[in-house]
Amino acid sequence: MKLKLKQYACLLILLVLWAASAQATEYTAIQGNVVSVEAVLGKTSPSLSCFGRTWPVKSLGRHRWRGWIGVDLKKKPGKYAIRWRQGKRLLARDTLNIRKGNFRISRISVKKSMAVFNKKKLQRILREVKALKAAYRVTVDANPDIVMHFFPAKGVESTPFGARRYVNGEPRSPHTGIDIAAPVGTPVRLPLAGRVLMVADMYLNGKTIAIGHGNGLVSVYSHMQSTDVRKGQWVKTGATIGVVGATGRTTGPNLHWGVRFYNARVNPASILEQVR
Repeated sequence: MKLKLKQYACLLILLVLWAASAQATEYTAIQGNVVSVEAVLGKTSPSLSCFGRTWPVKSLGRHRWRGWIGVDLKKKPGKYAIRWRQGKRLLARDTLNIRKGNFRISRISVKKSMAVFNKKKLQRILREVKALKAAYRVTVDANPDIVMHFFPAKGVESTPFGARRYVNGEPRSPHTGIDIAAPVGTPVRLPLAGRVLMVADMYLNGKTIAIGHGNGLVSVYSHMQSTDVRKGQWVKTGATIGVVGATGRTTGPNLHWGVRFYNARVNPASILEQVR
């Protein structure tokens, strides 16, 4: 009798898990957002895939799993398949509906030397961009999740993520971070522990730090007055990594805060603790 009850209980659990996984969920996100997805699947860690790549997954206990998917700023609107797998076996299939972002227009005026580049300056800019892109691909030991805990500096959001930029009237690439206007010397604190991948004084970005947090997540801090970390250093959440400045191409003191998630250009605000 006890054996039958035990078998019945196991069957009931399997039926509940099957029913939960059989009900597909549709998630919605705008371009540039990180979307959190969940599923009830079983004890063994599943894999999560979308856009042709895998994304990090974390156990929530009781057979529940949470994953994060990064939607690039320029990802084409439409519906995309989310797949949860155990090896090659498909456990569940959900849908991600991507909507076009409503991004504002940002116009700035700067010195001609910061808008039109001679051959020597252009070569320097291209080298620096290449070095920063290389930092996005560095593998770092993973944190338990990817949630940022706070804005890195106290100030006013002067330019939002995704803004369509015009420099001296000429169109430029969309804004891939958040600009935080603050007085020179305002401390910049790290919102999630990570390893320093790059410390550089760049022509356009000014004094810049790139930090890898694991799970394909890299954050970038630019236009700083000074930096207080070195390449290869592990920095704890909340530690001061430098201070706000006005270096590089900028119209005033501010911190540019950008995030790449497996190279997807994403809005840092979409992974803040209070909005996960």
